[in-house]
Amino acid sequence: MSEHILSLSYGKDSMACFGACELLGWPIDRVVTADVWATDTIPADLPPMVEFKEKADKIIKERWGIKVEHVRAKRSYQDIFYMVCHGEKSRIAGKNYGWPFQRGPWCNSRLKQHILSSVLKGTIQYIGIAADEPNRFHVLSEKKRSPLVEAGWTEADCHKWCEVNDLLSPIYATATRGGCWFCHNQSVGQLRLLRKDYPELWSLMLKWDKGSPVTFKADGHTVHDFDRRFQLEDDGLIYPNDKLFRWSMLNEELNYRWF
Repeated sequence: MSEHILSLSYGKDSMACFGACELLGWPIDRVVTADVWATDTIPADLPPMVEFKEKADKIIKERWGIKVEHVRAKRSYQDIFYMVCHGEKSRIAGKNYGWPFQRGPWCNSRLKQHILSSVLKGTIQYIGIAADEPNRFHVLSEKKRSPLVEAGWTEADCHKWCEVNDLLSPIYATATRGGCWFCHNQSVGQLRLLRKDYPELWSLMLKWDKGSPVTFKADGHTVHDFDRRFQLEDDGLIYPNDKLFRWSMLNEELNYRWF
């Protein structure tokens, strides 16, 4: 008989799968999560998230009697960042990987999917897809199921369940999505907070940025571009979160806006 494994990301949807499974009477044999590390000594999670995961693991163990299994790839994000790409058809062939592309990012396949696929092979996997996310239903199958869809739970339902059960990730206090602190999909606001609250991590991103053949954002902007933008905000030359912001404002002095 196949094992039933909950794939946990610690976001509200995958966490709420515990509640949906209880409601449906679905068994959970194991809980597995893929940990990503920025370097050999620096985790991909910010300190508040590291603390939350430790707390959540204790609650899961106490309430459901299951110890969360943490698996990780042999290499860190930085290791692969500086690895040389040997794909002949790749536009970065012969160069180091650098920042992941927006489509088919190497970080997801090499640091999460590869290690999880070996663990989940031959099992029935539970994933956190909410009932109001029909654009994601195509990934569901007999071997990959969503208790949230079966229970009819929306994202709002998942958020509420996590709040009630003291299992809501702290990431939702400042963002709508979780992820690694160096993720190229972060919003401007998340990047601004990272630079302000964790300057040592921001410095590491600037270091990586210098060694990347791929720009941080698909639109061609680099971490250094964002650093300059945020510095001009700190200096009072442009407004933070200005809806009229244009990147050209960084080079056109007449467009600077004084407070």
